[in-house]
Amino acid sequence: MKIHHAWLVVVLLVPVALLNYLDRQMLATMKASMVADIPSIASKADWGFVLGCFKWTYAALSPFGGYVADRFSRRWVITLSLFTWSMVTWWTGHVGSFHELVAARALMGLSEAFYIPAALSLISEYHFGDTRSRAVGLHQTGIYLGQILGGFAGYMADSPDHGWRWAFSACGMIGVIYALPLLAMLRDPVRPAPPVKEPGQGVVRGLLGNRNFLLLVLYFTLPAIAGWVVRDWMPEILREKFNLGQGKAGVSAILYVQIASIIGVIGGGVLADRWMRRTSHGRIFTSAIGMVLFLPALFSVGNAGTLSVAIVGLIIFGLGWGFFDCNNMPILCQIVRREWRATGYGVMNLVSISCGGFGDWAFGALRDQHVPLNLIFGAFAGVALFSVFLVLLIKPQAEPKGAAV
Repeated sequence: MKIHHAWLVVVLLVPVALLNYLDRQMLATMKASMVADIPSIASKADWGFVLGCFKWTYAALSPFGGYVADRFSRRWVITLSLFTWSMVTWWTGHVGSFHELVAARALMGLSEAFYIPAALSLISEYHFGDTRSRAVGLHQTGIYLGQILGGFAGYMADSPDHGWRWAFSACGMIGVIYALPLLAMLRDPVRPAPPVKEPGQGVVRGLLGNRNFLLLVLYFTLPAIAGWVVRDWMPEILREKFNLGQGKAGVSAILYVQIASIIGVIGGGVLADRWMRRTSHGRIFTSAIGMVLFLPALFSVGNAGTLSVAIVGLIIFGLGWGFFDCNNMPILCQIVRREWRATGYGVMNLVSISCGGFGDWAFGALRDQHVPLNLIFGAFAGVALFSVFLVLLIKPQAEPKGAAV
């Protein structure tokens, strides 16, 4: 496969990744308007449940979504996922009660569960060796751009001419329209014949019996709990702590950390690809550096006395997250068989996002009980330190040399 087509696949998927996370992030930055418009949302714990129900549904369906992508056309899985979640996004703009919002978020989780495992495994089939971390990193920039745009959604919610319902409806229609050219232009690579299965080596046993895979699942999960809380709750934290408007709080919470994440994911991808020329642990070492950056970032966010200090902490967190995020699928590719990668990533999502959903709910409950932020984020920093040791225990295989297949 020519190199230019391998990069075209990534470029086509960047807008999908953007919409995938824009549709999620808007909810966090428009909280005040949505709660005011839907009075049956009675507490912070209720809002945490709204955030969590998306993650629990998304997590539960992720292994199945990965399994489908490993066995059928990833092109069709990606396109149908985009079309379906875009329709649900449009419907979210028309809900009228807490229970309808919960149902919409659950359906959003169901439909989006098929995308990330299929997209990252498709990119990994086109890219290996010298380009894999960079290709995954470029795709992840779409995620961060979606979160940045979602950070401005608070201004849209405050606008008397638009509002939060218009924002959901418009984004849903954009996704439905983009699904058509995506289906026409995206192509599945020609897959080699699957290897003869060894006795007792089905996908479940092959993954769950793999020590390195289990370590990666833990490593993928523990830092992500803090990541979800930062993504979902930081606009509200800054709004309350520094008496900001909904729009400014959303931008302050999202813009700086996501710009830093874009820098981190590009720099981390380049560093990892180059480091892999010297050692098969290159991606692991790069990811571990990102995790070390979590430590000062989480402490400063939890103890910030001014908005400027909080923003500096979020910038450091974003840089670390970029190093971490661009190497998870590439590390997975070094420890599991090719035909199990989407399923493996789905299992990682199952564990990670389930815990993230409980983290969102628990954070809301802790804040209802007035637990100090510095204690909560201090605990997150301790988890990040433990995660550094986890990733260094993984024993990866060397990758073949080359740019793209």
